[in-house]
Amino acid sequence: MSERDHKRRRKRVTIAAIAVVLTGSAGFWGLRLAHSAPSIPTAVVRRGAFTGWLDLRGQIVARQSVIIAAPYRIDNMRILKLLPNGTRVKKGDMLVEFDSTQLHSDLAQNRVGLKSAQADVEQQRAKGRLTEEKDLTDVMKARYDVQSAELDASKAEILSQIEGDEAKLKLADARQKLAAAEAKLKADHASDGAAVKDKEQVRDKSLYQVQLDEHSLTQLTLRAPAAGMFALLSTHWTSPTSGPQPFRQGDQVWPGAAIAELPDLSTLEVTARVDEVERGRLQVGQKANLRFSAIPDRAFKGHIKSISTLASVDFSEGWPPPRNFTVYIALDQSDERLRPSMSGTVRVAVDRVESGILIPSEALFHKNGETVAYVLHGSKFEGRKIAVEQQSGGQVLVAKGLQVGERVALKNPEPSR
Repeated sequence: MSERDHKRRRKRVTIAAIAVVLTGSAGFWGLRLAHSAPSIPTAVVRRGAFTGWLDLRGQIVARQSVIIAAPYRIDNMRILKLLPNGTRVKKGDMLVEFDSTQLHSDLAQNRVGLKSAQADVEQQRAKGRLTEEKDLTDVMKARYDVQSAELDASKAEILSQIEGDEAKLKLADARQKLAAAEAKLKADHASDGAAVKDKEQVRDKSLYQVQLDEHSLTQLTLRAPAAGMFALLSTHWTSPTSGPQPFRQGDQVWPGAAIAELPDLSTLEVTARVDEVERGRLQVGQKANLRFSAIPDRAFKGHIKSISTLASVDFSEGWPPPRNFTVYIALDQSDERLRPSMSGTVRVAVDRVESGILIPSEALFHKNGETVAYVLHGSKFEGRKIAVEQQSGGQVLVAKGLQVGERVALKNPEPSR
């Protein structure tokens, strides 16, 4: 081997040794850095805008709606057809149909009774006409007898005293019979008129019942008075322990029972309750973010439209029931999936700080009765007491104790005892 080849070989060995040393050094320092780097997630203390949110539970309601109720004057109604809950309808669409079998049977019987009552009226009128004709004949005969007796009495001067007296007696008797006939005519006319009126009253009562049945038949089909959405109401108690339930097909319905509501979907808004402590943080016009459980893929914008002037008792919040205010939130956006009675969360922006020191809520801890944040120094965390001004929406507005750019732990780095 030449001297030149020997030098080249020694150079290659030297380079390889240096490479091994460098590789081992890099691995050592990489391992050390890996052990020194914190395994706890952190966040950077930053400066930004802070929004204070007030979270409320809300429910969608309609400002304008029509209650769909069963007819008031019909008994023993049974639901034959019922639209599914949530169906959109147009004016005139069928909503509820009741079984009309019994009412059709009653109508048929009442029509038979009406025909019989009308026949009784006609019969009574015919009987009255016969009586009146007979009485008129008797009156006419009595008047003829009076006239004949008056003619005989006028001849008394040329007749004997006895014949003259007899003629006068006949005249008096004829006049008495005429008066009796006229009185009978008048009495029979009044009696027949009263009898006819009695029969007409019976007929009119039967006619009213027939007309009522016919009108009731038209009420057994409830139709939409306006366009909207058919929403069943929970007003039917099937048992004392089950609570109110919506009516279903086949259920018996009492007169005037509220079955459903037809809200105007163009008047939807959200109502929420706020306690007396938080009431002062709300004002008309404040912006609100809304989310509904039934529509998880979309957030809605809104604003406070009005707030009730007086607090009222809220019986839905347990016992003793608290007093709180009702907040009305207008929806700035619409969606065909929105329905009355949908519940969700209303977040109202009640405070705004344009520039402040912010950390996530996860970086806030409590130690020995103090509020602390764990600040990263090299490879270790230092617990530092901080002052919190506000906390809302997953953010903390720090009054003092932290500097912008520092990193804080998002999990407690101290081992649990």
